[in-house]
Amino acid sequence: MFSKVLVLTKAFYSSGDVIADRRADYARMLADQGDHQAASELMEQALEIAPDWAAGWDLAGGYHQKAGNIAAAIAAWRRLEALDDDGVFGARLKLAAHNAGPAGEGTAVGYVEALFDQYAAKFEDALVGKLGYRVPDLLDDLVGAEMQRLGIAGFERALDLGCGTGLMGEKLRAKVGHLEGVDISAAMIAETARKGIYDSLQKAELVATLNSRRADADLVTAADVLIYCGALQPILAALLPAMRPGGLVAFSLEAHDGDEELFLRPSLRYAHGVEAARKALLLAGLEILRFETAVLRFDRGAPITGILVVARRPPVELTAANDAVEGGDVAA
Repeated sequence: MFSKVLVLTKAFYSSGDVIADRRADYARMLADQGDHQAASELMEQALEIAPDWAAGWDLAGGYHQKAGNIAAAIAAWRRLEALDDDGVFGARLKLAAHNAGPAGEGTAVGYVEALFDQYAAKFEDALVGKLGYRVPDLLDDLVGAEMQRLGIAGFERALDLGCGTGLMGEKLRAKVGHLEGVDISAAMIAETARKGIYDSLQKAELVATLNSRRADADLVTAADVLIYCGALQPILAALLPAMRPGGLVAFSLEAHDGDEELFLRPSLRYAHGVEAARKALLLAGLEILRFETAVLRFDRGAPITGILVVARRPPVELTAANDAVEGGDVAA
């Protein structure tokens, strides 16, 4: 994985041609000064020299977008999509966010992994310090309230999906006997390993992690994670078998008020419809304990409203009672 990070970094910053790189550097300087039109024109000149430079097409697309030249941005992202076999630059998502292609329903693994590998070292400073991120605090408050209401003294085994640098894990640690963290980014895992929060850490994709387990977690959390995963149904279908009967799950979503189940924002994060999310939980067989909307953080000064969920896999006795009713074993 370490070698992949090095390759990715090289891909971002070098075309392999000195002249093309120099023009790209000048384009970045112009973009930093706010002249995105000039930056995009200079980037196009660099790409005439290095036409197969994936990262160059990504830069060009971004400059065109910020200059308001959406058609040119889409053209650049189409070239990018053809060159980027691993999807680390997220061309498919960028096209989908501008109605120029399908987003798909699953996680864009290559893009998310690359994004957080690059972001890991400055993650907490940017998200907490500058964007007012507070999802771990909000989810922890809701989980604590449900523990008190249900008479739960603590959890034996918890799984923190998309653990990042451990912001959620720090909140959970005192409530959990064995705390496991999972993240798709090796760089994020390395950052949180230094804190010593988790009993075990694993680099893995979310659904694959859930599919590998069988009813061993009595708490599962996913703070600001499912916004990169698309449709909820496949995740919830994998989630239930990984939880013990009576176990809790707590997670966040970004929200929208429209009729759509979900849509992809220009930020390349998914927003889920409030009622569609509630319906997905019920269809999955989860008992909704808390379902609230709140401001999760800020993006370019604007508040991002989301959904906070705490749900429960029905306890054995409740499941058995429902089965008896459905089977006609309980008298009317």
